Amino acid sequence: MPGMPLPPSSPLSIEPISMRVHDACRYTGISRSTLYLLIARGEVEVVKMGAATLVLTQSLRDLIEQKRERERICKSQR
Repeated sequence: MPGMPLPPSSPLSIEPISMRVHDACRYTGISRSTLYLLIARGEVEVVKMGAATLVLTQSLRDLIEQKRERERICKSQR
């Protein structure tokens, strides 16, 4: 499937620098509406290329890492 990274065991495993909204939703497991909300809040970075909206892969990774860190902090304060 285009735009999706190959399994880590693949010798051609190259993560894309960006992906379309549909693929970003599949990559993260979140809905389109949630992704667009995160984009509107500035939590996920996008680039417009013509009519295409490309979501930066690093932005998705950063978002997940920030959420994980917040969760760790919350758990440690309980």
